[in-house]
Amino acid sequence: MAWRGPQPAQVRSGGVRGARKGTASDLRVPSPPMKGLILAGGSGRRLRPITHTSAKQLVPIANRPILHYVVEDLVGVGVTDLGIVVGDTAAEIRASVGDGSRWGATVTYIEQSAPLGLAHAVVEAGVFLGDDPFVMYLGDNMFEDSLEAVVDGFVEAVDGGGVSARLLLSRVDDPGSFGVADLGDDGSIVQLVEKPENPASDLALVGVYLFGPAIHEAVRSVEPSARGELEITDAISWLLERGDTVEHCLLEGWWIDTGKKDPLLECNRLVLDGLVAGVAGSVDAASVLEGAVRVEAGAEVVGSTLVGPVVVAPGARIEGSRVGPYVSAGDGCTITGATVDHAVLMESSRVVGGAHLSDSVLGRHAEVSGSGSASLLLGDHSVVELGDSAGESGV
Repeated sequence: MAWRGPQPAQVRSGGVRGARKGTASDLRVPSPPMKGLILAGGSGRRLRPITHTSAKQLVPIANRPILHYVVEDLVGVGVTDLGIVVGDTAAEIRASVGDGSRWGATVTYIEQSAPLGLAHAVVEAGVFLGDDPFVMYLGDNMFEDSLEAVVDGFVEAVDGGGVSARLLLSRVDDPGSFGVADLGDDGSIVQLVEKPENPASDLALVGVYLFGPAIHEAVRSVEPSARGELEITDAISWLLERGDTVEHCLLEGWWIDTGKKDPLLECNRLVLDGLVAGVAGSVDAASVLEGAVRVEAGAEVVGSTLVGPVVVAPGARIEGSRVGPYVSAGDGCTITGATVDHAVLMESSRVVGGAHLSDSVLGRHAEVSGSGSASLLLGDHSVVELGDSAGESGV
């Protein structure tokens, strides 16, 4: 039996990411309210070595943790009762997000016994969720669009219209890498296939799902997949086979799963495109700032050229260097006598001694020196000395 649903709604752009700083008073609250379930467990294998020592959801985009954007997205549409599913990096996640009060939210932490799939996370969160409709948001995904059009009317559709789920779809170039939805002539979803060899469409499921209480029976009814996980696509397929109504919205703005280096850098680029220039730190007379450059209070720029968009965090120092475009220099970073472009430099990382870094992500306290050029993905506390033949590597 086919899923039933309306023609896809268009979710339009909500503007520059950095400008949408949601608080509980910004937008109307869904009535009755929904809960939010943020998935912040998992091992982050695709982003190693960064994730050997840090949660993938806390890697910074434009010097702010990805997870903070997720919380803001939910609070911005009135979803303030949040459960965060955590795993081995629970302590780090708790330290970063706290009780949620800075956003006007309340946060409950849910320990996932093992990273056994998205549907398993819903099982583990059952006590927190109860029978309330909820938004499930993957904590390493980022969106240009506001979620307002996605959540609008969902609670009423569950309570009065028999709707069990609402999915967010996006057209992608490589649908075989995702769960793919096949739509019928009436615009409803007729099939959902996880990473198909021959995709029936280019419509991928993205990292936001809306569910009513029917999902709890579904996640307890499916069997582990070949990779030993309880797949959320299998649970939704179970709803399909039962004849439940599953709606969908079509995303128009950008969406990025930041779980690999190149998408992470692309996300940093897209967010920095909306950067508002400003100088609160120290910039000497010998330095040149071109384009959108933001130097935060406590940062120092000496004898350097910064080509925006570039954001420099408090405590960072750039001296005798050329930096940008598309660079986020984190708290306490040092760039001395170097060239850096298209890069994310995490807290207290260092690039010195004539190095040229491009398309790179440096972990906390990582250090790069030498006179070569490279594209790097470095874990925390890594030390690399470049030679003339340096290239691309991960340490």
